[in-house]
Amino acid sequence: MIQKIILIVSFVLSFNCYSQYRFEGYLSETVNGTDIYLSIIEDYRKLSRPYLEQIIKKAEIDSSGYFKFEGDNLSLENRIYRIHVDECSQNSFDSSHFLGQCQNTQSILFIANNSDTIVFPTSFDNEVLCELTSTNIKSDAFLQIDALKEEMAFEFYEFPSEASRKLNSKKWFKILQDFGENLNEPLAELYIFDFLSDKRNETYSHYLKDLSKNEYYSDLGGRLEAIYPNTNFTELYLTDVSSDRSMALQGNAPNSPWPWILGTLLFFSLACNAYLIRRHRSLKKNRKNEALGKLTAQEQKIADEILKDKTNKEIAADLFVSLSTVKTHINNLYKKLNVSSRDEIKQLLG
Repeated sequence: MIQKIILIVSFVLSFNCYSQYRFEGYLSETVNGTDIYLSIIEDYRKLSRPYLEQIIKKAEIDSSGYFKFEGDNLSLENRIYRIHVDECSQNSFDSSHFLGQCQNTQSILFIANNSDTIVFPTSFDNEVLCELTSTNIKSDAFLQIDALKEEMAFEFYEFPSEASRKLNSKKWFKILQDFGENLNEPLAELYIFDFLSDKRNETYSHYLKDLSKNEYYSDLGGRLEAIYPNTNFTELYLTDVSSDRSMALQGNAPNSPWPWILGTLLFFSLACNAYLIRRHRSLKKNRKNEALGKLTAQEQKIADEILKDKTNKEIAADLFVSLSTVKTHINNLYKKLNVSSRDEIKQLLG
């Protein structure tokens, strides 16, 4: 409570400052003396984790868990920033921690500029770097989008049939696209665009179809050029959309080589199938045993519930714990197993 009062007072006093940023918050006292990093992200395709070349500042977490970044050297316009910390022993620190590959990495993405004051308080179950209060109304746009993506994921896996997945892909594609546009911040739209156009996601095939007939992508390019002209991320977006549009049009051409190419690949895939299945089973068994060795007993129970296609609410009821505790355990599972979805957990442990 005292920590939150201090942060609120600091937040109010910050309005008297001009053209100077201040990002501060509290983490666990167990990580005092650990370094925490501030990064700027110019390449929206590198939003998934920290990269060494993105880091612009380092601070130390004090004995109470408090950290602070301040100065006047940021852009006067909104940009995408990340704060991340690796809650590991300094003795085990290596380059992988800079890259966000530590199993205990905590991070948050946000929008800010040189005059913003942002406070990162602890939330339920002492969760860190998952909430913020800012003088900039656009700062929490990514948190709003992530909350919407969680709703999407819940609906996908509540009814995991193929028919349901196709319907949900189209519906949520539109929901996310409209939501980003209504936020009136092209940087938030880039975050959504990166997700919807990711080849690893269910939305990718719908994105290619939508790209050839929807003016949204040209309109977003216009908004980026108007608000953020001559920036790396604007030029990158325009290049990516142009390339993807050409690929989508070629894929729909009458004499497209793609059917022949896919047929050839399918032939070789079938020819090697018997060998690969045997090898895959052996590797999968080894990966499963290795993955289970990283989990606590409670985390293994959560994983078992996920394998049974239980929802978060059902898991909480079965294990007699709160919904927030289940979410925390699932978040830890994702980090320890280096996965980003329930499907990946099922593939790894199923």
